[in-house]
Amino acid sequence: MRHVQQQALSGIRVLDLGEIMQAPVAAQVLGDLGAEVIKVERGGNGDMLRGLDRESLEAGRPGAYFAAVNRNKRSIALDLKTAEGQDILHQLLAESDVFIHSYRTAAVERLGLTYDDLQERYPRLVYGTATGFGETGPYAHKAGQDMLAQALSGMARSCGHPSISAYVHPVPTVDYASGMALAQGILAALFERERSGRGQKVSVNLFDTALSLQTLESASLLMDQRETNWVRDWYSGIFETTDGLLLVLGLFRENPLRLACKALGIDDLSVQPSFATPQLQAENKEAANAVLRPLIARLSTTEAAELFDGVDLLCAPLLTLQQALDHPQTRHNGTLVDVEVEGVRTARLMGSPVTLSRTPAQVRRGVPAVSEHADEILRELGIPESRVQTLRSKEVIR
Repeated sequence: MRHVQQQALSGIRVLDLGEIMQAPVAAQVLGDLGAEVIKVERGGNGDMLRGLDRESLEAGRPGAYFAAVNRNKRSIALDLKTAEGQDILHQLLAESDVFIHSYRTAAVERLGLTYDDLQERYPRLVYGTATGFGETGPYAHKAGQDMLAQALSGMARSCGHPSISAYVHPVPTVDYASGMALAQGILAALFERERSGRGQKVSVNLFDTALSLQTLESASLLMDQRETNWVRDWYSGIFETTDGLLLVLGLFRENPLRLACKALGIDDLSVQPSFATPQLQAENKEAANAVLRPLIARLSTTEAAELFDGVDLLCAPLLTLQQALDHPQTRHNGTLVDVEVEGVRTARLMGSPVTLSRTPAQVRRGVPAVSEHADEILRELGIPESRVQTLRSKEVIR
């Protein structure tokens, strides 16, 4: 373990039974801020996310997906279907401030790990649960997944272009946002515990998170029965340049087309009746952009961006992820951090998006191998080595 200064959550212990992304993100956020996180994995291959990165596994490398959301954690693999495994888990719970899991209701009931099962035995425990659609209701039994939440929440039908009826975004935005929401709720519960002395339950699910990501759009629909689509409802354009693509947005500008014409040094198209208002500019953007497109196609992305920036019209290049990771602003912000992965390699990974001025997020531990810290954790619980070997022989621990 690296020697680091005290952090915001130093002294807080988190027990992470989450898998895939949603709950592990929340636990990693807490770990980045200084909490001690113990990840309890299933026996055998551990967290299912370890096995999703097939290319890494075939090449004999640790999985990149698992590495992305599991730094600052120690790992122990337990068979929770056994009485001995349950006993070890409860010893860990007795010393934990936060418990996080991503089991569906039926599974957590079978394990005796519901909030009702634990709240009296561990009254100070903050209990965090991450599900797909909620713990009760008609979809409680259904396995959750980011793209399913996009589909069910209406996000996939909000495409902004008449030729596209539905589009599922390949980046698991909902999963990440739900994990961040869980971390937020846990932090609030820990803060409240300082006053009351009692823990409480914190629940999030992908479906609610996906709906909440559409906060502005749902307000216009609920209050005014009007659909909002920021691409469709405002002037915009994606233009080819000599070396890439540039997005131009008319948001927050009274006459964006006039500004675009000014930037390119041509007559103001907005004097024409078909472009006279922001609404008409949005409705007829393809006709306007047909005039602008050949002019922008002669410019490099940097040259075009400088022209639009010069008239205070919003614009940005459409970068690939690799280009974004290499961007000067990424380096300046310190967005990427070096993380040791399973003790065999050091990788550059996405760091915390939250910056604290006095107690910043830090990488204190790398990404663990399955059950890498089992002996260490069991020793801390006072379990004799002979007993550990017996548990291993019975496959209670890996």
